[in-house]
Amino acid sequence: MCDYSLAAFRSRLAVEAEELMVYCFPTGCLGLISSADPYVKREFAGWQTYFSPREAPCAVCIPHGARLLLHDIPLRLQRQLGVGAEEHVTFIQMSADGGRYRDGLRFMNGQEISLQRLLQGQRTDVLSLSLAALSEEEPDAVEAISSAVEWWTLG
Repeated sequence: MCDYSLAAFRSRLAVEAEELMVYCFPTGCLGLISSADPYVKREFAGWQTYFSPREAPCAVCIPHGARLLLHDIPLRLQRQLGVGAEEHVTFIQMSADGGRYRDGLRFMNGQEISLQRLLQGQRTDVLSLSLAALSEEEPDAVEAISSAVEWWTLG
């Protein structure tokens, strides 16, 4: 899913095997963008980009239940969550409430965190957008997620 806070920005559905990175959008919220986005090269090119007009990159949305490989996990989170520097995670929607950050990650040990707790520039690989594993855990969510994925591919 794409967090409500990213609704004002261009967005698209993630692609399997794509490398993404955490990005701080002009609104101050964190979201995911493709590391192959041409904007990334301009944004992180150095101080010269500070004076050029800023346009935000395309937000990459991930469906609930997608499997990711999270890299560069900060030491503070490793200690708090009992995880390593690189972990397999499941992308989740933590809340359906409006006006709240809802994108999150569930680690293999059951710990969950908001995407907002990650660091800008942190990388993740999309391993699978499949709903197969989710159908065993949360069968009621599969139909809603399938509809969302269909909407993204048609829209």
